[in-house]
Amino acid sequence: MAAPPPKHAQFKKGNPGRRKGVKNKSTQNAREAIARFVDGNADRLQEWLDEVHDRDGPLAAIKCFSDLIEYHVPKLARHEMTGKDEGPVELVVKWLDAKK
Repeated sequence: MAAPPPKHAQFKKGNPGRRKGVKNKSTQNAREAIARFVDGNADRLQEWLDEVHDRDGPLAAIKCFSDLIEYHVPKLARHEMTGKDEGPVELVVKWLDAKK
């Protein structure tokens, strides 16, 4: 079993740490560096992708682009909706009586 961290490494009372969703500095710095690289080389990026396409095919070029861009554009979260007791979602449609 690992020893607990030293007292000076722990948060002081009343300090909850980072807020939920806040990236650590290393992650933020890496994302900014990749963004600068992509933005500064946008014109050359097409040439590089064309070279990959010619050498390895279109799937390889798309994979290169998607691997690079995922660090520049945030991924969307996937959410699953379920109904009562984790069952299917039930959709009920009712027509209003136009005579009333």
